[in-house]
Amino acid sequence: MIETFENTRLAFKDRSDRELRKAYWLFRLVGNPFLVKVGAIKLRIALWLRLPVNWILKPTIFSHFCGGEQISECRATIEKLAASGIQTILDYSAEGRETDAEFDRTAHEVMETIKKAASDKNIPYAVFKPTGMARFGLLEKLQSGEVLTEAEQGELERVHERIGSICRLAEETGVPVMVDAEESWVQDAVDRLVENLTLQYNKGRPLIFNTLQMYRHDRLDYLKQFFSRSRENGAVPAFKLVRGAYMEKERERAVAMGYPSPIYPDKPSTDEAFDKATRFCLDHVDQMAVCIGTHNEKSCALAAEAMDGLGIPRAHPRVSFAQLLGMSDHLSYPLAAAGFNVCKYVPYGPVRTVIPYLIRRAEENTSVAGQTSRELYLIRKEIQRRKTALT
Repeated sequence: MIETFENTRLAFKDRSDRELRKAYWLFRLVGNPFLVKVGAIKLRIALWLRLPVNWILKPTIFSHFCGGEQISECRATIEKLAASGIQTILDYSAEGRETDAEFDRTAHEVMETIKKAASDKNIPYAVFKPTGMARFGLLEKLQSGEVLTEAEQGELERVHERIGSICRLAEETGVPVMVDAEESWVQDAVDRLVENLTLQYNKGRPLIFNTLQMYRHDRLDYLKQFFSRSRENGAVPAFKLVRGAYMEKERERAVAMGYPSPIYPDKPSTDEAFDKATRFCLDHVDQMAVCIGTHNEKSCALAAEAMDGLGIPRAHPRVSFAQLLGMSDHLSYPLAAAGFNVCKYVPYGPVRTVIPYLIRRAEENTSVAGQTSRELYLIRKEIQRRKTALT
């Protein structure tokens, strides 16, 4: 059986007393919606004005949730996680880029993570976010079906060149690549891109992973339909399952523009869809691959129990669990100790480049009921356990 998810001694065994106290105060701050809102506004203004922010961010929120500013700086984090049987997904967290130079830089970094993964057994995947490779407005126009200008056609060709270079390197090295999800009003365009890549590169092995945000009420049907379509074309479909990252934005836009919300009205419906998608993937693991990306205890427990019940080896090469660095260690460490494949997303990049990612994660935490309070409860419990052990 899996060690209980209440085992804080196991969950925080890699954290010093000082690191625990810092984590406690960070989650106290992140758990305050007012402070997050005001802090996000101030950070965006500081970025726009090019004010110095490294001095306050790097030793605090950046060091907790990120591995470093460069791949080489992530080495200590990779090794610490590996010592507990947890693998690393290096995530160059550049998003919201606007220029070709920025997109080219991101593509180069993603290729560097692939090369790093090819030489390190503790790094099983690479990952990129489509808006790190393509302008958001271009993806919007693609999804809407509008005719592209000549300049935009050239822009799109460069997007395909960047992503094509990444996929060719992934094919050469055998390192799978996950493509992160975006907002619903550009996700169809992303889906079409990833579908084509899957049919091209996933012949005989799961190389390109699409990400499904299961708070969308159309994603379970999409999963099943694309599974069938890819199998008919001789490809091995691969998915990363997450609950979703843009809940408030999705709902607000739907209301403002007068269309039905694309996401479920409540959390239980999302949870049910996520668990059904996980079960579908596990039922067909001989024909596909899945990364179960969740911070939800029940979903992790159900997936682990399903694997055992279906006779799927815990270290099956086509199944993995994933959580973010600095969060849900009470899931990652027990799952790894029980023999399951577990990965931590380890964001990295220059502090100023990663700020939009950090803001988004902070805003996500305030909108997910119970996430921050759960982290705080477990940290307090471990601090108290250590104090008691000393008396």
